[in-house]
Amino acid sequence: MAKVLTTRAELIALPAVQGRTAVVMTMGALHDGHAHLMDVARDQVGPDGRVIVTDFVNPRQFGAGEDFERYPRDLSADVEICSAHDVDVVYAPSVDEVYPAQSDPAANISIDPGPLGKILEGAVRPGHFAGMLTVVAKLMHVTSPDTALFGEKDYQQLVLIRAMVRALDLRVQVLGVPTVREADGLAMSSRNRYLDPEARQLAAVIPQALHQGKVAARGGEQAVISAVQSVLVAADLTADYVVVTDPDLGPAPTNGAARLLVAVPIAGTRLLDNISIELGSAR
Repeated sequence: MAKVLTTRAELIALPAVQGRTAVVMTMGALHDGHAHLMDVARDQVGPDGRVIVTDFVNPRQFGAGEDFERYPRDLSADVEICSAHDVDVVYAPSVDEVYPAQSDPAANISIDPGPLGKILEGAVRPGHFAGMLTVVAKLMHVTSPDTALFGEKDYQQLVLIRAMVRALDLRVQVLGVPTVREADGLAMSSRNRYLDPEARQLAAVIPQALHQGKVAARGGEQAVISAVQSVLVAADLTADYVVVTDPDLGPAPTNGAARLLVAVPIAGTRLLDNISIELGSAR
């Protein structure tokens, strides 16, 4: 059974582990995608290592009018999933445990994500990435992992976390894990549970659109975007964005490795997805 801790003091008091430590950071509402991250984490550290899952709904990465209050929370169910996947520790702190009181001068200090935090999701959700990076840095400090694992579904988040680790000289390996998908291709996400059956069926159009973008990649960036948009429009879906970038979210190359990213609102829920593509390639 995974041990549940709620304070930094309890984490610090953990006995030393013989092997390496891996952390999987989550906002709870765990699903099979998270479980896969836990399995990869265990493979990384081996039987003598320690796997920590953080379970914290971070208020600083939610903007005004977003779903902080209704975001699904079920710690007991989360702990059951963690225990079934050989997790050693679940760290589930309160907001007060993570953040200083407003009277503390440290309360308003956060990590600036820079220009990369102002595009794509950053443009739609101002302040989101500052809140995300701040809590990730704090959780890295208190869990002291050798490796931190993040899913590729939130690709901009993954790129920013890697950049933060380099910028702050954090001694943590950041490992991106390929997106886990439902049988119809939809990327697994805690927010999928917001979708009613009709919206859930419609959401399956998103991976279909990405596939058509990948097929069109030989024709270059604009061919990819047109292919994706045509599938979405045919299903009466309007994307917040459809973009092609290089793997670090810079300008798309003429040829070679690239990333196709989309954000599509369906029935009030924004769904994110992305895939790797090869521009100018026959693949």
